[in-house]
Amino acid sequence: MGSSILAILSLIIIGYTVGSVRIVKQGNEALVERLGRFKTTLRPGLNLIVPFLDTVVLEDTLREQTLDIKPQTAITRDNVSLSVDAIIYWRILDLEKTFYAVEDVEFAMQELVVTSLRSEIGKMDLQSTFSSRESINKALLDVLDEATEPWGVKVNRVELQEIKPPPEVIESMQQEQAAAIKKKAAILEAEGTVQSMRLLAQALDKSEGRREILNFLLAQRYVEANQKIGESDNSKVLFMDPRALTEGLVDLMNEGDN
Repeated sequence: MGSSILAILSLIIIGYTVGSVRIVKQGNEALVERLGRFKTTLRPGLNLIVPFLDTVVLEDTLREQTLDIKPQTAITRDNVSLSVDAIIYWRILDLEKTFYAVEDVEFAMQELVVTSLRSEIGKMDLQSTFSSRESINKALLDVLDEATEPWGVKVNRVELQEIKPPPEVIESMQQEQAAAIKKKAAILEAEGTVQSMRLLAQALDKSEGRREILNFLLAQRYVEANQKIGESDNSKVLFMDPRALTEGLVDLMNEGDN
């Protein structure tokens, strides 16, 4: 009889001991409630609680976490609808506040980001949004940092991942960019031609045999022009005597010298 009672007591003691031991992982903390009220915070390592009275209601990490904000619709100041997504880097500083001050901290942060993001995009035109990532990131961080402080949370940074206009807007932007590139190329080509003409004029002024040089250049241009025209299937080619053309230009040059 005595041995049976001893065995029962041993089981009770073992069960009590096992039930009172809580091991918290490194980088985590745990919250304990006693009879429905907050009692204490358990740190990493071995902790003891009172079985049947104490309950571990939450164990969570204090390490940095990420919250991915799925693509959201935002409208710019010039009425262009954009798809924008972002990512939040955050960590819990005070687990007690995070658990008791807000129902769902991740959902609350997401709603803050979406609202603030739409507000910031609405202040800008389409072109400004692509060059204003840093200012938008900072604006979002400032809003989150202030709002999440009572929740025991620290938002380290917010980064926009993609700003995506509708396909028709992207096509229009590509066409404008292509036209701008073509225009710039034409300007550079024209500037190069003008510079070449200046250099040629300077060289001819300083050369004693400028008549022969001019004859050579004109003959070369004449051959190139005839070759290009001849390559067209629909062209009607009228050949001129290069000697007559050359002599006429030389005479004009001679008149200019007199």
